[in-house]
Amino acid sequence: MRRIRDLLTTRGRAFVAAGITLVLCGIGLGFTDLTRIGVLLVALPLLSGLLMRRHDLRFALERTAMPGRIQVDEQARVTLGIENAGGAASPLLMAEEQLDYALGDRPRFVVPKLRRGDRQEVHYSVRSHVRGRHRLGPLGVRLRDPFGLSTRVAAISGSSDILVLPRIVPLGGGQPPGSGVGAEGAIPHMVALHGEDDVSIRSYRDGDDLRRIHWPATAKTGELMVRQEDRPARRRAAIVLDSRARGHHGSGTSGSFEWAVTACASVAVHLLDQGYAVHLVSDETADDSRAATAMEVDPLLDVLAMAETGSDDQFGDVLQAAHPVTASGGLILAVVTDLDEEIARRVASLRQPGGTALAIVLDPDGFTTTRRPRAAAGDELACVPVLRGAGWAVAVVGAGDDLPSVWAVLSGSTSRVGVA
Repeated sequence: MRRIRDLLTTRGRAFVAAGITLVLCGIGLGFTDLTRIGVLLVALPLLSGLLMRRHDLRFALERTAMPGRIQVDEQARVTLGIENAGGAASPLLMAEEQLDYALGDRPRFVVPKLRRGDRQEVHYSVRSHVRGRHRLGPLGVRLRDPFGLSTRVAAISGSSDILVLPRIVPLGGGQPPGSGVGAEGAIPHMVALHGEDDVSIRSYRDGDDLRRIHWPATAKTGELMVRQEDRPARRRAAIVLDSRARGHHGSGTSGSFEWAVTACASVAVHLLDQGYAVHLVSDETADDSRAATAMEVDPLLDVLAMAETGSDDQFGDVLQAAHPVTASGGLILAVVTDLDEEIARRVASLRQPGGTALAIVLDPDGFTTTRRPRAAAGDELACVPVLRGAGWAVAVVGAGDDLPSVWAVLSGSTSRVGVA
């Protein structure tokens, strides 16, 4: 009886209450017709509730999202196939698809009567401004009698998910830092040295061993050139993400961590397009040793889609995992928050002599609601002079800074190194 009572709507319960009242009044006053009306009012909702329980609401669901991986603010089309798996025809149903809040409003639609084995397809679109893995389903259905006396709500089991990738910001078609003639992995100048095999020659970089200076090439080109005996087959880049929760400020898509993830994803795609072998070093890849392996674009973006803030200890593991990756040189990009001097020195040590190292430093005050000016020269973050002193190019950014402009500055397209 309790289950039937739960099926009754407000109208149905009012019918029952009114019917009981009329029955009591009819018996007390001796009015048989009044008693009969009361019995009818009680019986109608109860009978309706019994009929609601008898309906077989067994369905087989199939969800397909096209595409199954989308970027932030991109749209995906979901096809929901509903098949009657019960032993009899299904009634007319009102349905509502349960979605994660980030995917927008829940679609509502009518499922027509389906005979056994019949199938109905429903299409709807989803869009998310929040990266991550978001759930589609289960499907909620509601059956209501024509008089509105009872209703039955059920959830049809089965769900799937859709992966929302970080936003990819185009960074232009320019060459990345250190990718010019003579850079690591590029086609170097080749000169014969005392009749031996050819030796690759590249431009001198700050920190190179002076014993490697190639004087004949220096005299010919008018600039310092150094020998590079080992020429890697493919340029290598390491992207280091600082995920420390206490260093990031702001919330949601306007927070510093989302800015950092977007920067890592955009630069990674840009470098992969330029032919780099890209290593992503983050909390997620340091935990399972994936940082040691160059990643293709899809698995790399999958990792960043699920990236979350972590503890200071985890960032220590990230730096430890980054050292073997950067030991052989190559391009380094570190996207970090304000670092104390000790951690800044650990980050700075990732750069090898002659290597190219870039740092995007997220200013904590640049991602808060009350921002202070950063114009004063003595007001720079503590980690900036440490990194610059170790040969890093540094850009300090806030929420309003444009990533392509920051990248253009770091890659040498403009004369400034810091970004206000």
